[in-house]
Amino acid sequence: MPRPKPPQFEKTKVVAENRRARFEYFIDTVYEAGIALTGTEVKSLRFGEGSIAEAYAEVRDEQAWLVNANIPEFSHGNRFNHEPKRPRKLLLHEREINRLHGAVARDGMTLIPLTVYFNSRGRAKVELALAKGKKAHDKRDTIRERDWKREQGRILRDRG
Repeated sequence: MPRPKPPQFEKTKVVAENRRARFEYFIDTVYEAGIALTGTEVKSLRFGEGSIAEAYAEVRDEQAWLVNANIPEFSHGNRFNHEPKRPRKLLLHEREINRLHGAVARDGMTLIPLTVYFNSRGRAKVELALAKGKKAHDKRDTIRERDWKREQGRILRDRG
């Protein structure tokens, strides 16, 4: 009997999305992680600002870090404003961190943030994926498949 699928994460407000990640990588496993943020970073995210297009995650000193994520300074912040591209600590269980570290070290996989969102309790979360990079021919296959699906939709719509 196949293992039941885990429930999808409860996202109420998506702030930032890495749309190219599914095109550039084969997504293997998806984790939900909390982010350790300062006050002005949370306010900036609540206004819908932030980008994870060039971001990645890494495991350093038995902790997971979100690197190169851009959360711009809060417009009404004063001298306590945050640095926009500082590394942010990801909040995961120790077992999950060890599993991620092993996959990255042994299997040559990459940790990529897919989305940054607020859950139903108002906490900022990151959907983190364990992924393997696609080669050029894999990307061409993806484009070909996507175009064929679009063409199928047109054919069915015209005949139906």
